Amino acid sequence: MNTSTPKPPRTTVGPIDALHASAARITGLTAFGDPDEYREGLGVLIDALNTEADLTATGRAVFHAFLRSMLLARLASEAGFAAYPASAEVPIVRPIFVTGLPRTGTTALHRLLVADPDNQGLQMWLTEFPQPRPPRAEWTANPVFARIDEGIRRHHIQNPEFMGVHFMSAGDVEECWQLLRQSATSISYETLAHVPSYSAWLAAQDWHGAYARHRRNLQLIGLPDREKRWVLKNPSHLFALDALLAVYPDALIVQTHRDPATAISSACSLAAQASAGWSETFSGDAIGRSQLELWSRGLRSFAAVRARHDPGRFVDVAYTDFVADPLHTVAEIYRQFGLNLTPAARAAMTRLHAESRTGDRRPAHRYALADFGLTEHEVDAAFAR
Repeated sequence: MNTSTPKPPRTTVGPIDALHASAARITGLTAFGDPDEYREGLGVLIDALNTEADLTATGRAVFHAFLRSMLLARLASEAGFAAYPASAEVPIVRPIFVTGLPRTGTTALHRLLVADPDNQGLQMWLTEFPQPRPPRAEWTANPVFARIDEGIRRHHIQNPEFMGVHFMSAGDVEECWQLLRQSATSISYETLAHVPSYSAWLAAQDWHGAYARHRRNLQLIGLPDREKRWVLKNPSHLFALDALLAVYPDALIVQTHRDPATAISSACSLAAQASAGWSETFSGDAIGRSQLELWSRGLRSFAAVRARHDPGRFVDVAYTDFVADPLHTVAEIYRQFGLNLTPAARAAMTRLHAESRTGDRRPAHRYALADFGLTEHEVDAAFAR
């Protein structure tokens, strides 16, 4: 019989030194890199979570784990940089970035593009523990991969509706905000909690340093596949296009488009499902107001920066066109960017598209603006600016 005393519920997220100590204890590593890159933002975020987010005991535990995971990733990256110094010289040539409002087809389009054998994407497990990408046949035997994959599997069992909204696995490609969070620079936290002081801090930041670390991580992870083109995806690139293009001066940008009322409604639903039970405040109307302000601001920022750059570096994809004919949409992207869509790439994309319509990967999502205190008129007015 287990007679051990259960741990009392966590009363705060953090403190910051305890998070560092826990991450170091788990990994046996101690080099977190330059503290000026991330400690200020991490401190602001911890304070916001403790004083503004109105977290439940579950929410405090979840965000404690999130922030510790960010530090674990920094430790892994720093260890990788030291062990593989040659990775700093790996070229990243004409990477493709898929961005747009959330729930506008970015995930499906991203995964189709990565199916091209000449491309590479950022797998979930390598965002959590960056390292040179091992051969795929070795992944299941890797203890880090196994731990992360089991955690995602448990999440799907406990939250079955979430799988239909956004299917995940350790081996699938995911959003590259996981690399930006190493600098405590990510709007992801604003989609999961009420953190207005962190939001204000982040809106005033220069993201160049975060993207420089983002690039350094890609060089490390892609070391064994240096000849392949990177294809990345993240709606939060809307907020920092100037920094992205400064760090990746030959980047190619795919912007997805969908009716804003539908996109915001779906994004609110995703935020609600992802954060259910974490906060007494972040629900219903609070999610609606925060997400409408966040994403309309991001799209305005992106549009202003985009207007200053060469139009030939951007391709626009309408959600309705993509859903109607995904493979034709991909072919048009390749054509407009002057890329070669090989028969092998077409075949791989065709197989992936067929698989995505069946089983656990089949989309299943229901949502309504009214659930989040919004009307179509309010959403249209916010985006009309």
